[in-house]
Amino acid sequence: MPNLKAVLFDLDGTLIDTAPDFIRVVNQLLKEDGRPLIAEDRIRATVSAGSRALVQLAYDLEPGHEAVEPIRERLLELYERELAVDSQPFAGINELLKKLGEHNIPWGISTNKPEYYTRLLMEQLPLDPQPAIVLSPDQVPNAKPAPDSLFIACDHIGCKAEEAIYIGDHERDIQCGKRANMPTIAAAYGYIPEGESASDWNADYLVDHAEDIWPIIEKLL
Repeated sequence: MPNLKAVLFDLDGTLIDTAPDFIRVVNQLLKEDGRPLIAEDRIRATVSAGSRALVQLAYDLEPGHEAVEPIRERLLELYERELAVDSQPFAGINELLKKLGEHNIPWGISTNKPEYYTRLLMEQLPLDPQPAIVLSPDQVPNAKPAPDSLFIACDHIGCKAEEAIYIGDHERDIQCGKRANMPTIAAAYGYIPEGESASDWNADYLVDHAEDIWPIIEKLL
């Protein structure tokens, strides 16, 4: 690849460990409804699939079931009030962002988290340096795994897609990067769905810890 000019991240499970807050609100909802709580690791593995998937998991509902949306609305109400209680950057992320800043490498976020909740989270968990751009699915023509958000981010930063690298903890993130002709890093430390392995996604690089990302980036500079 040409010299690296930008680094783009997925949000939940890659940049920020948001699972603790989802674990709390999902089980709080189940407790209110008198239902048995579910294991934290099962919730963690489902976070990257979104709020509907969390409701389907917690209440054992099929996709499209009429009960999903009402429960999801309640879940999001709880989450909005407490979305940054225990969430924090993964170990090594703050140091990684600092190194990017020292090398004048802009960074951004492409997430499938709705813009409203993304903005609230970023306001309560300020990162330094700040991202050059943050894109949610409701801000782009097509959500991931479509590559739209990566193209928009690169246009904003002022580089070509092949001059950036995308880091994510879900197979759709890697698919998104590949469709943009962008090198990818699979974050195996993130919220890997049950029964999957990040090594099967055919990313260009695979890391088990966020601390492992900088050595890869440094080689590409």
